Amino acid sequence: MTKEDIRISKVIMHIMDTNVGMPVLSNQLIEFGSDLADFLREHIYKIASGDDGKQCEFHQQESEIFRLLDTYDDENFIEISRKIAEYLYEIMHANVEIPSADLMVVRFRIQEFEYLALLKMNYKEFYTHRTLPGEDGTNYNELFKYRSILPSESQRLQEAAVICLNDLNVRVVERKYEVNGEKTNYFSYLFLKCKAKLSDKTKLNIVTKAIENIQKDNYDESMQYAVQMKAKEIIHETLEEQGSFSVREIAEKVFEEKPELNDVFQEKMEKYDMVREEVAPKSERTMRKYETQHLMTDTGIEIRIPMDQYKDPDSVEFITNPDGTVSVLIKNIGHIQARF
Repeated sequence: MTKEDIRISKVIMHIMDTNVGMPVLSNQLIEFGSDLADFLREHIYKIASGDDGKQCEFHQQESEIFRLLDTYDDENFIEISRKIAEYLYEIMHANVEIPSADLMVVRFRIQEFEYLALLKMNYKEFYTHRTLPGEDGTNYNELFKYRSILPSESQRLQEAAVICLNDLNVRVVERKYEVNGEKTNYFSYLFLKCKAKLSDKTKLNIVTKAIENIQKDNYDESMQYAVQMKAKEIIHETLEEQGSFSVREIAEKVFEEKPELNDVFQEKMEKYDMVREEVAPKSERTMRKYETQHLMTDTGIEIRIPMDQYKDPDSVEFITNPDGTVSVLIKNIGHIQARF
């Protein structure tokens, strides 16, 4: 899927400012041009293709949103969007930690699939200017803080959903806010009422953190940097060649020389119900951290080595000295440039 595949047909916006005490609901569609279409397309693409998104399934008997969309009809788009906004606003108004926003409801298609996007655009506070009349008949300019600025194209929405109308599968991005004294994923749990699976980004973080902790617990400090770099290399190579990996497969590769550590790893994965999971990150942003070996020495020196250079013995060599210290030899440098 590319951004150009997203074909937007209907857009409506509802104002969800909890300071007002009630939602300001629209009765008309927004007439959108190419600029607004590009803005919405960018946000939809981030949700659909990013690794922060979680696949969800509606709790069909409990979800008001499921019941609205189960009989969805384009003729009722405005009325359905209003009911969705009203239901979301009730949750927001009852929980002061949830930020005010504008809710953009977008009808679009990608090839033969039909979708509805619920884009909660949380307000940002920025300074802007205004001109006011002075008492002497002249004008004066001042700065003031405007709190209802929407996120830009480059920013990621904190709460949003893309729902496939063909099968009512849901992809959600969200963050936790305090509800009844407890941090809660209210967007999926209270609003959509759907069961969320772990995102690929979360699964990848769980796997790498578990590997790191096991290696720290089971290798001498002098060896930890080497085995951790090797593990990162294995993950990078596997994702580069296959685009994904199974949790079981990557553990066998990482702990090939110490199978007993694989058993420890599998126990950790069982706690997350991830033993048979597939990890398939799509975002370049997620993959970028695996393209570089990042080292910090106890003397405060920071070293970043591109993965292709790290794999090349003619570029970098790690030397263990007789006294147990480590030297890093950078070879065949044709030119050095200093940067401020």
